[in-house]
Amino acid sequence: MSSELLVDLGEDPATQLGQLKLATIEDQQWPADESTLSKSETDLSQRFDAGSPHLPWDHPFYDIARHQIIEVAGDDNFGRKVIVFNACRMPPHHQLDHHKLLMYLKGTLDQYVESDYTLIYFHHGLTSENKPSLSWLRDAYREFDRKYKKNIKALYIVHPTMFIKTLLILFKPIISFKFGRKINYVSYLSELEDVVKCEQLIIPARVKEYDNKLRASLKPTAQPPMSPPRSPPLPNQMFGVTAFLCVLCVFCVSGLEIEGIFRRSANVTLVKEVQLKYNSGATVDFRETEDVHLAAVILKTFLRELPEPLLTYQLYNDIVNFASVSSDSQATIMKTLVESLPEENYASLRYLITFLAQVSANSEVNKMTNSNLAVVFGPNLLWGRDNAMSLSAIGPINNFTRTLLDQQHLVFT
Repeated sequence: MSSELLVDLGEDPATQLGQLKLATIEDQQWPADESTLSKSETDLSQRFDAGSPHLPWDHPFYDIARHQIIEVAGDDNFGRKVIVFNACRMPPHHQLDHHKLLMYLKGTLDQYVESDYTLIYFHHGLTSENKPSLSWLRDAYREFDRKYKKNIKALYIVHPTMFIKTLLILFKPIISFKFGRKINYVSYLSELEDVVKCEQLIIPARVKEYDNKLRASLKPTAQPPMSPPRSPPLPNQMFGVTAFLCVLCVFCVSGLEIEGIFRRSANVTLVKEVQLKYNSGATVDFRETEDVHLAAVILKTFLRELPEPLLTYQLYNDIVNFASVSSDSQATIMKTLVESLPEENYASLRYLITFLAQVSANSEVNKMTNSNLAVVFGPNLLWGRDNAMSLSAIGPINNFTRTLLDQQHLVFT
């Protein structure tokens, strides 16, 4: 993976690209936009709701969602939410409302921008047929204010071409220094393993095929490493052992009054060191690091690393469709579902939810209400068998988690 950051580019784009001459943003004669962002349309982002298994045909974002251009893929290796944008799934211009696409993207990000998050952009498949206009790209960048840019920790552009690199040079005058440092180029899918497990991403077949062609075109000595297979548990491996959950919760108790607990990432190097220590059977004392966010990230990572989600694949359909249960019956139905879990899963879930209830009891200080905790923990308690999390499922799963936190005193009695 290379970090060809915008701040490292030369002041003269022509120097970077031979004889290619590029005008600055201010010099461009931008064409008039086909549509402006009216207030009524902008408000659609506020009504964004992925709370049903399938968006109805009359939903304002149905035409966008059905293409699966934007996906949520759980957390990365450092506990940050991962948002994926697939260029190859964008249909031709006349079949896509780019304004609505922007609003849909904003609506998705609105659910996560208060926490640290990662954006992965699969560039392969962007063609002259589906490529948005420069004026749209300009307006899109400006539409995302500080709220969206502050907590994005990294933007990974996978399979970059000369076009996208040229475009970033062209936009350099309006891209901030801080944001430019967050942009990284990824040449091969295997390089993403340092950031997120590729098996949890819904990578389009076209992108995988293109990656294989790129690898095949290299000389044998220049072949990048393949994505490593999921390794079997080590003899002393803690990640993947449900009973370890209680230990991590104890360390997180000290952060009950820290604002944003569970919403911030930790030092990347420390996260890897702690994982390695636990998996080798070494003792870890979080008091030595004095970083409660480290323990919080390890807790979320632990849940995501389980070979099967804590709520199990068996309950997936029941939980995704739980929104159809009447409010009067929710506590009873939820109690039945939870009690059907294997004994160890039930005990661990009860311990975790009881602990999170303590966290939300201090929400006036730490700002972690049941709704906020559900957004953080929902995708780490349940996911599909393909390890991915679609936008249509994440809403119901988060809703179930929030209700579980709201009704925990009735469910676990």
